[in-house]
Amino acid sequence: MTNYAHLLPAYRRQATLTDAERIAWIRADRWLDLDQARAALGRLEDLLVYPPRDRMPCLLIYGDTGMGKTKIIRKFLRDHPASFDQGTGVTSMPVVAMQMPAEPIERDIYSELLTALGAPGPADGATHRQKEVCRRLLRSMGTHMLIIDEIHAMLAGSFRQQRIFLNAIRFLANDLRIPLVCAGTDLARQALLTDPQLAERFEAFHLRHWKNDARLAQLLASLATILPLRRPSNLAAPAIRTRVLDLTDGVTVRIFRLIETVAVEAIHSGAECITIDSFEIEELVLPLVAMTRKVEARLQPRAGR
Repeated sequence: MTNYAHLLPAYRRQATLTDAERIAWIRADRWLDLDQARAALGRLEDLLVYPPRDRMPCLLIYGDTGMGKTKIIRKFLRDHPASFDQGTGVTSMPVVAMQMPAEPIERDIYSELLTALGAPGPADGATHRQKEVCRRLLRSMGTHMLIIDEIHAMLAGSFRQQRIFLNAIRFLANDLRIPLVCAGTDLARQALLTDPQLAERFEAFHLRHWKNDARLAQLLASLATILPLRRPSNLAAPAIRTRVLDLTDGVTVRIFRLIETVAVEAIHSGAECITIDSFEIEELVLPLVAMTRKVEARLQPRAGR
């Protein structure tokens, strides 16, 4: 039996599976400990144990779509899950993460928060009652951090709605004396800057695109040691790094989707490794980047005006 020495010991068993099982493994969602993600998690951990004070520090994690903001939040939630004490009948939820509603309407903000807390809202749905229920539950559950994902959706509302939303989240942070974490695109950063009181509290953590450097080489080399292909792949080779960046623009989710696609094709074709030629199969690779290329093509004439 081949020992698959090109793979890390913990991943060699996967290379012995059937083709269908290996493909399913490649396509499964999993966490990879990347530098930027690790740094963001470290900052979240620091904030979680921050002692209560009148003006709690806050954090904005921002970056283009596909850079891993939501994955970081989900990983942090897995590290700090809710727990139920059967003796006291009390649920503890140290970290609460809610999705930004489609519009920054105050009633919808509290409805989303109640959903995140796993609690029904008041029967009449009155905003002030929703607000009081949220405050009471967050206190009783020992919440130490509130996270709002996709916060750039607040820009879908009017200027007045945006002000009401920002006032509402500032009130919660002040009232509960807990750090507030927001995640979104660069538009979210611009929106938060319109509120001077919030802007001075927020530290901005930018998830940057990948570049053709040692970090990308390390990422690709690491992927080559866990993908259950039966022959070694030199993913860190300069030509492959350049091609990957050209096809993905350095966006994290696109990089993983591209490598996943060519790895699956390597199993289907029997090649069992990824080479520079793997990225030249147009019917395989081009559908992954067609949408991006169309957007760029539309923007280029405008840039030249």
